[in-house]
Amino acid sequence: MSTHTATDMRWHKEKRVDDDVMRHPADGEAWKEFDRTFPEFAADPRNLRLGLATDRFNPYGVLNQHHSTWPIFAFPYNLPPWKCMKKEYMMMTVLITEDPGRSMDVYLRPLVDELKDL
Repeated sequence: MSTHTATDMRWHKEKRVDDDVMRHPADGEAWKEFDRTFPEFAADPRNLRLGLATDRFNPYGVLNQHHSTWPIFAFPYNLPPWKCMKKEYMMMTVLITEDPGRSMDVYLRPLVDELKDL
């Protein structure tokens, strides 16, 4: 990791302006509640905070096909808002090649286990 990226990964703690304006996930109540619940995690600004996103699509573009693909992306929320959603920082962590239905947790479990090991 470059020194610039390492510095940016601490942006949420060292350079964010706290003025009650929502500009970044760190400005939100969920982030603040997480910090209150896990103060030992929040104490080190280098600890990685990830957001997960998914959306289904049909890779063949044919609407009458019943196939769907579900990519799951991770976004590092430590970065400043002008970087955290840039494609160079997005990581496709899982690719589900069928409709997961109500079993999304089954597909996410290996990812969660690996992230806990980091």
